[in-house]
Amino acid sequence: MANESMGLLGRKLGMTQLFKDDGTLLPCTVVEAGPCPVLQVKTDDGKDGYNALQIGFGSQKAHRKSKADLGHLKAASQDSAPPRTVREVRVDAATASGTEVGSSLLVGDIFEAGQMVDVTGISKGKGFQGVMKRYNFAGFIRSHGTHEFFRHGGSIGTRLTPGHVLKGKRMPGQMGDKQVTVQNLLVAKVDTERNLIYVVGGVPGARGASVMVRRAVKAN
Repeated sequence: MANESMGLLGRKLGMTQLFKDDGTLLPCTVVEAGPCPVLQVKTDDGKDGYNALQIGFGSQKAHRKSKADLGHLKAASQDSAPPRTVREVRVDAATASGTEVGSSLLVGDIFEAGQMVDVTGISKGKGFQGVMKRYNFAGFIRSHGTHEFFRHGGSIGTRLTPGHVLKGKRMPGQMGDKQVTVQNLLVAKVDTERNLIYVVGGVPGARGASVMVRRAVKAN
């Protein structure tokens, strides 16, 4: 599959380290990617109007899924436990026409050592945080009579014009727990027997979190 946007669903296992032949240490994140069953194939000449593959990953108890989801999986000839995570990846017409529902996408068919990938996941939730932790504000001066204003954000607007707080103003609020994509990460190693990808650097999410690994869209 030569489509550049092809990807796999996976699970972040944690971090480890690998050594190159010259002794250079590479801090790597280990991602269990696939196998991902193909649940649906969408084509541009069909009712959907675009080319994509709907894939799944993991397993979940059937009673945790809705009847609509179970019916969709039954139509996709998935007799085993329903997948925990379902996502859609856009592909080209050749890939869509050459993929059958019920087949599985394997890590060795899409990724190889030395290529660049983009990893998408949900970042760790940090709860409600102030501007110093959330946006790296410097804080206020700690001398000359400053009282109870050390970690405040300062002025957030003016009186008459514009007379309100501008949208996007950096203020305290919920930090983390958002979809984040880290681009252009190097694949150091691919373990096809255990469906593992060793990616140099960190990826979003906690251990065990679901991630999407795609071929890099901005690779040089």
